Amino acid sequence: MSDPASPLPPGIALALLSAVLFGASTPLAKVLLGATSPLMLAGLLYLGAGAGLLALRIGARYIPWLRPFSGQEAPLRRADLGWLALAIITGGMAGPALLMLGLAHTDAASASLLLNLEGLATMVIAWGVFHENTDRRVLLGAFAILAGACVLSWSGSGITASRGALLIAGACLCWGIDNNATARLSGADPTQITLIKGLVAGTVNLALALATGASFPAPSLICAATLTGFAGYGASLVLFILGLRALGAARAGAYFSLAPFVGACLAIPLLHEAPTLRLALAGGLMGLGLWLHLTERHDHDHTHDAMEHEHRHTHDAHHQHSHAPSEPTDEPHTHPHRHVALTHRHAHYPDLHHRHTH
Repeated sequence: MSDPASPLPPGIALALLSAVLFGASTPLAKVLLGATSPLMLAGLLYLGAGAGLLALRIGARYIPWLRPFSGQEAPLRRADLGWLALAIITGGMAGPALLMLGLAHTDAASASLLLNLEGLATMVIAWGVFHENTDRRVLLGAFAILAGACVLSWSGSGITASRGALLIAGACLCWGIDNNATARLSGADPTQITLIKGLVAGTVNLALALATGASFPAPSLICAATLTGFAGYGASLVLFILGLRALGAARAGAYFSLAPFVGACLAIPLLHEAPTLRLALAGGLMGLGLWLHLTERHDHDHTHDAMEHEHRHTHDAHHQHSHAPSEPTDEPHTHPHRHVALTHRHAHYPDLHHRHTH
């Protein structure tokens, strides 16, 4: 895992960068929706993600600086296919389709902040279903994020649930399921996961769009949509999976909550949407929740049970194993390896090696 003394551990930095890329894609998608159907746009966004990463994977064979995309991570195995299918159906098909439909009925700034519900859904599922550890500070952060979403939906006489808001909330639930399913795969190659997800989900959404009467938009819009998808869905998801590997689903989802702030801020100059007091208050509450998560420190004696798995690693305190003659020795490297039981103490997150009970 990362150095606990670091002011911003790499896992957090990766999750935040992922959030910036995805957040920027929301107002851009709102612009593109004016010229094509929601399902068509969802298909183009994910095809852009998958096709872009496929191009990088092929280019890595010939261009040295693209080698990180050459497949040096652990490959997906048969046991991973169920989790991968769940991630594709919820996060690649249902989620983006619901978001595009919701954006058609909601202004981009409000939609961007409502996307904070994705982090909340991710955390609730991680804690309630997969029993990731939590503490008071993380819970307070989650409630601050939820309070911000409620402020955003306040109409003066109560909390309203418009059609657009409900659709976006449904997309967030789908992505919460997707994030937890993807966390079960986070030891595998993130480029391979995202490539498959993008190509499959993009093809299905595109086919559904054509079957329901949609037509292809202008070539310039197709290019803009696929480029937006490559950055906001492809590169962003690769970074997010690496964040999941280091932080666990709940915390990576919390840091990803920066995405709506990026989208809301970009929507004001890009779409000429007026800033409002309600928007500022909601953003402040959500920012407080993010700060509470960023300043968490989890440190206690803990025991690692003996286990065997496969992922890219270096020989740190958790990887003191020998190698067979056929296995790689240069670091970092990938091969199946066994962990012996170990008890020690240090600051940590619920990463691949710290999903223990408390």
